[in-house]
Order: sequence, then C-alpha cells, then structure tokens
Amino acid sequence: MADYLQRELSPLSEEQWQTIDGVVTSVGQRQLVGRRFIALLGPLGPGVQTIADDRIGGAELGAVDLLGDDGQTPAQAVHRRYITLPLIYKDFRLHWRDVETSRQFRVPVDSGLAAAAAAFCARAEDNMIFNGHAALSLEGLLTAEGRQVVPLSDWARSGAAFEDIVAATQRLVAAGFFGPFALAVSPRLYASMHRVHADTGVLEIEQVSKIASAGVFQTPVIPDDRAVVVSTGAENMDLVLAQDLVTSFLQTSHMNHLFRVFEIVALRIKRPGAIVALESGAPALPAVPRRRGRPPGRGAARGGGAGEEARTP
Repeated sequence: MADYLQRELSPLSEEQWQTIDGVVTSVGQRQLVGRRFIALLGPLGPGVQTIADDRIGGAELGAVDLLGDDGQTPAQAVHRRYITLPLIYKDFRLHWRDVETSRQFRVPVDSGLAAAAAAFCARAEDNMIFNGHAALSLEGLLTAEGRQVVPLSDWARSGAAFEDIVAATQRLVAAGFFGPFALAVSPRLYASMHRVHADTGVLEIEQVSKIASAGVFQTPVIPDDRAVVVSTGAENMDLVLAQDLVTSFLQTSHMNHLFRVFEIVALRIKRPGAIVALESGAPALPAVPRRRGRPPGRGAARGGGAGEEARTP
C-alpha cells in the first residue's frame, strides 16, 4: 500500500486491513448513486490536485461529403477553467481493547465504524454531485449554470411523474441530447412512482424506466421538490476520480486508534444543456421546436449554444 496511508504504523494486521478494505468498498458500491450513471475518469492518483474543466462547443452534426473538405466547426473547448479535486473524508476511532480482543481471540475486527465512515463519505460525494459545493466553486447537476429547468408537478397525481419525465426528455431531444437518459429523485418521489398508472395495470415506475433507460435512482441528497434527468455519456459529464474510497491510519491517542476513510473526486459538467432539472414552482416553458438538419451532401446543421447541442453520430 502507498506510504501516505501509513498502514505500517497501525496496530492492525494484514488480515484485519483486508476486512476493513472489503467493508469500505462494499458500502461504497452499495450506497453511491451518482457513479451509477455518470462516466468515471480514473483513478488518476492522489497526487493529481487540479484538472481542466471544459465547456464543449461545436454543436453541429458531423459533415458528410466525398472529399472531406466541406467546412464544419470542430467539437472543441469553448471555455476552460481549472478545478481543484477536493478531499472527501470521515474519521473513525477504534478502541484499543477491541483491537486486542480481535488479536487475542482470533475474531474479526469490528468493521462497523469503518462502514459508517464509508457511508458518510458516500453521502457527501452524492451531495456534491447533485448540489455542488459553493465554497469550492463546484457545480452540481441541480445547480449547474446553463442547465435546463422545467416545472415539477404534483406526483401525488397518478401519471404526473410519467408526464414530467416525458416532457424533460423531449426537451433534451429537442436540444440535441438523445440519451440514454437517467433519472434521479428523492426517496419520497421514488416511492410515489410505485403505483398502478391510471387504468394501464402497469406500475408508473415501469413506464418511467422505459424512458429513463439508463436507470431510475433515489438519493436522500435530492430535495422532495426537485428531480433531475440527464443525458448520460462522457461527452456530457464525467466524474474525475483521483483516489477511490480507501482507509488510512492517522494516529494513536490515549491508546485508541484513529483512522480515516477518504476519496478524492470531482464532477465535470461539459455540456450543461444535457441536464434537465425539474423544480417545483418553476415557470412553464414554451415548447422547443424540433431541429432540422441540412439536406444530404450540404454539410452539417448549425447548432445554437450549449443548451442546443446536436449529437454527433
């Protein structure tokens, strides 16, 4: 293991460390939500502290001709800034007698505290992904400048969730984002979709899942008055991972042992128009006209801004 984890200074044996590592990894895989539909870049290594965060332009279809000399705008970064990859962490303390009990009686070390620390880190990561971190100037899916916003209706009414998701995906398609689409909601809104949709005999979430084919997810970090639909893919957003969830030894104080579960990660939103935030009370927006391409052999259709980007075949 890397020296910065200081495991050689800890009181745990290699077998005990394997137990801790297994629990931390298992909790992360079970509880992390954003990673289930956002492309991952990395791990790049804990020494990576900053990374370029680009807005991608060149919103037009690929050109089609015989010689390859028809003018077209390349896909390129139209705005660049550099973001610092933050440290997400939670410490936990093992009582020295618990460690000695494990060693003396050859029983597994109690990994519950490590699991709790990993769960708190997972919640913090998802909160950053969806809500951003204003103090560090990090945008989230629900706060990104340039995201599309549509009204969130009352999902207590049967069929309202399906209608809202259809409207959100239609807006994405009209802006040139063709999916696969993913939906993330609060646990309450997620539960509200588990009912029969009108007279169809089908649960509403089953119909929503056919539209949001990249998955329907619930997370407590999203408020009950919001939801988000995204067009997935690394061309739209990715999660930069310098260090995945891991445990390090910090110190021994008053005979008890302090450990830290941490990760280094940040969200990059390359095309904010690929995000539709559904917000309660948001004004209704006019319908977006369907975009048309040029006739065959005439090059590519010119696109608008970041919110109207066309998919490259």
